[in-house]
Amino acid sequence: MVSKIHSHARRFWQFISSIKTGVILLIIVVIVSAAGTLILQRPMTDADEMQRAYSPKVLRILDVVRLTDVFHAWWFLLLLMLVSLAIVAASVDRFPNAWRYFSRPYKSTDESFRRALGSQKQIAVQDAEAGIEVAARVLRKAGFHTEHVIGKQGASLFAERNRFSEMAVYIVHASLLLIFLGGIIDGLYGWNGFVSLVRGQQVQAVETRAGSTRALAFSVRCDGAGQENYADGSPKRWWSDLAVVENGREVVRKQIVVNDPLVYRGVRFYQASYGMTGKVEKLLLVAKSKGGKQQEIELTVGQKVQLDPETSVTLARFIPDFVVRDGEVYAQSDEPSNPAVQMYVTSASTGKSVEVWLPEIQGISHNGESPYSFEPRDLQMAHYTGLQVSHEPGQWAVWAGCILMALGLATAFYLVHMRIWVTSVVDARGRTAIWVGGAANKNRDAFKEKFSEIADKIESEVKNSRAKKNQPAACREEHVALVES
Repeated sequence: MVSKIHSHARRFWQFISSIKTGVILLIIVVIVSAAGTLILQRPMTDADEMQRAYSPKVLRILDVVRLTDVFHAWWFLLLLMLVSLAIVAASVDRFPNAWRYFSRPYKSTDESFRRALGSQKQIAVQDAEAGIEVAARVLRKAGFHTEHVIGKQGASLFAERNRFSEMAVYIVHASLLLIFLGGIIDGLYGWNGFVSLVRGQQVQAVETRAGSTRALAFSVRCDGAGQENYADGSPKRWWSDLAVVENGREVVRKQIVVNDPLVYRGVRFYQASYGMTGKVEKLLLVAKSKGGKQQEIELTVGQKVQLDPETSVTLARFIPDFVVRDGEVYAQSDEPSNPAVQMYVTSASTGKSVEVWLPEIQGISHNGESPYSFEPRDLQMAHYTGLQVSHEPGQWAVWAGCILMALGLATAFYLVHMRIWVTSVVDARGRTAIWVGGAANKNRDAFKEKFSEIADKIESEVKNSRAKKNQPAACREEHVALVES
């Protein structure tokens, strides 16, 4: 029984640590993530827009399989966990050999190694040790780290650049794990919601995508909102002046626009929409008494204003786009294309209220019975600002993973691990020579050119060193010949 469990565990480990398994899972994650960007997602998309975009049957299917909320679906989080497990298993399975190669590089050469190396060159020298010193000097100038190695066959030289690039793949693995960790944390503990505010309104709770209410540890107040338009009247940008109030004190204030949110305590407030509420914010009227006296008054819905000691007026209703059906007044839309207001003028002495409509609606209003007539001067509609609210506690891991991935990919693509060996040999003619060979972990064609330049430079330096060494002897022989003559 124990051996059977061990056999199943070993097969599972071989499967999950396979490169093929990891690649397939990564491809699935990419495809599903792409679907999450193409399919409209809740709650960011308005319910009416979702119904316009998809038929009821298609929308029902998308909701059932959670494709309208991909990044919080249980199966997507499970997929991220499987990919993470595959990356960890593949790294654990291959890391010991990679670390051995990284920490204990092959520094000495033998005859079979030298024969198999693709890039190599022999340079005839008079003194092998001097030739190795020349090679060390040339390689250090080329940016290589050099190390003299004492082996069975005598002194040799090992030089390398960018050994760290051998670990680039594990940097990329770590970055993917961080990104997936952030996605898992956001899926488990993050939330999204929407809040609509009018000027002066303050809220301390957000309705989430699941229909629940999320209480905040602070309040958010809207001090103003607006829309800027292009010359043709189309919207250019929306903006909102927001303030964060905590413990009765204003702690943060910011004007947000699209893609520039207010962030406080890990909660982000994005500018999502802007529009009219269909309600009046301020109505300015001129009230004229039957005696000819007039005054300017300002009303909001539900407000009572005293016209004289005996008479008051109250704004009962505001209808932005009215229509009369069956003796009743209805609103056709929230656009103030055909506004109407209902007021009651009340006499304190009689307690009688007269229904007044602007404009006067025949059969409904009783404007003629009012001791005052009214003339509209100004109308200001109330506007709302729609804020997308999100709490994504895993974003720090996502951003750290993106930065780490950029470093890992830059290391993998632009840093090449180059190794060069120099050792003394005897050439086919029996002369003393130094053998120079090199290898690179990638970009081998470019490395061949680089190696050829270095080898030619070493050969040139060896020849120059030999010429300088022989020059004094030649001068001495010439001097002796002149003295004898």
